[in-house]
Amino acid sequence: MKMQRKSTVALTMLLCSMGWAHAQSAGQWKIGTGWFHVAPQSSGSPLTVTALGQSTTVQGSSSKVGNADTFGITATYFLTDNFALEAAIAKPPRLRLIGKGTLERLGEVGSAEIVSPSLLLQYHFLDSSAKLRPFVGAGLSYVKLSKVELANSISSGAFLRDPTRGSLLEGPTSASFTNSIAPVVSLGVNYNIDEHWSLGLSVSYTRLSTRATLTTRSNVGDVISTTKAKINPIVSFLSVGYRF
Repeated sequence: MKMQRKSTVALTMLLCSMGWAHAQSAGQWKIGTGWFHVAPQSSGSPLTVTALGQSTTVQGSSSKVGNADTFGITATYFLTDNFALEAAIAKPPRLRLIGKGTLERLGEVGSAEIVSPSLLLQYHFLDSSAKLRPFVGAGLSYVKLSKVELANSISSGAFLRDPTRGSLLEGPTSASFTNSIAPVVSLGVNYNIDEHWSLGLSVSYTRLSTRATLTTRSNVGDVISTTKAKINPIVSFLSVGYRF
């Protein structure tokens, strides 16, 4: 009987220690780092060219954004056993803009780095001591496109050449993009290895659009070309986390 009681006490202590070992509880921090894969679900409106006091829409012109990979970090603070705030930032990946439709002949027309720190409120399911915990989240991301590089066909203004005007509108060209605050939703799961370490996998979707403006300094004055691009990236994040 005495041996049985000792075994029962030992088992209880073991179960308690296991619960503490894998807990994600109120007041805890978790720092994560890993690999981001950015898969834009992109589309672009036709290019509108304003020159010599007239605006013309280039019908059939469009663009798409290529995939990108980078690494980043997250910081998560558990407000309660289930609710948490997570901030995420990544090394800005370079997104490639590729011409479509009447611009397809140009191939890659340019690229830019995307800076997009985000803040999400998460809800983690199951008990805080569960080893496997799925979660959902929603929040906002501030998005800025910077360090723009244009292909020669764009930077020289050659994309404005047409049978009627020839090279009249060509000239040195620069590009700018509007910044935006975009909504983000996510879902994922954490696997708690031990008291401190965990593995995580999440997928998020950002509803993101930007307006691109190309300014060409031609011999007949400035030529302004604009288009609205929807990027709408799906971002996968595979990470290793440390809790304290």
